[in-house]
Amino acid sequence: MIVIMGASGATGGALARRLAALGRPSRALTRDPERLRSGLPPATRPWVDIRRADATDTASLRDAFTDARQLFLTMANSPRQVEVENRCIDIAAAAGIEHIVKISAPAAEPCSPVAISRWHYAIEQHLRGSGVEHTVLRPYAFMQKLLTLAPAIAAQAMFTGAMGAAACNYIDCRDIGDVAAAVLTRPELTGRVYTLTGAEAVSHPELADRLTRMLDHRIRYVDLPPPTFRDSLIEQAHMPPWLADHVMEIQQLAMARPERPTDTVTRLLDRNPRRLDAFLHENLELFRPHSPKPTTGWPR
Repeated sequence: MIVIMGASGATGGALARRLAALGRPSRALTRDPERLRSGLPPATRPWVDIRRADATDTASLRDAFTDARQLFLTMANSPRQVEVENRCIDIAAAAGIEHIVKISAPAAEPCSPVAISRWHYAIEQHLRGSGVEHTVLRPYAFMQKLLTLAPAIAAQAMFTGAMGAAACNYIDCRDIGDVAAAVLTRPELTGRVYTLTGAEAVSHPELADRLTRMLDHRIRYVDLPPPTFRDSLIEQAHMPPWLADHVMEIQQLAMARPERPTDTVTRLLDRNPRRLDAFLHENLELFRPHSPKPTTGWPR
């Protein structure tokens, strides 16, 4: 049995759907089973055992890990991330989980300029010391996070950032889910660290140009000084300060360390990653004036 933590997120949900398509059962953990159940395609549901569980509730995790062999571990970023993920790893090890696939972050280094990358480094180190076989996936920016720009683009035909003309390695969460499914079902792929990107790195000015062509009206990108951008995320997007810091830090990192695509997705899946233009076309109505707000939030 494969246990999926973070099953309500974009990546965990994609993994559950992919495993079902492969005919592999999974146990999906969530704090809101009805919401998760209603969001799964009917054909997927027979393959997914949905369990109510909370990462901070030891008893619920012990129950969820019973008779399971593998764990997919992804969580929404939070200031308690190291504490909570390390506890999950310890509970999984004690329950007999044999293989953990963890979603980490690029630049997961002890001295990374991105705080959340330092957190992921600490968790990776704890995972290495757990004695459990593990595989680490380090995806770059999720395409799904671009949907958080949709309200501003629909209302004002513009969006802001603090990364100048630096390019960003966007990847579709569905590709991350497909890679996770491959690692969980093909033993020869386990025990490694994989850096995941999409097919191309795209800058904010290029993103604005692409949306301009697709929407047939001008979309502007406004580059802001980092402190101003951070303040706007707190005041206008209502982000907590730690999350605003993170968004600013990863954009500044893209300027300091130019991002280039890898061929990892192609090698593991024997197909090309999903393209950014295809993702934008798929969600284009959200970027048009008077479109409803997206409900994806900041996906895991």
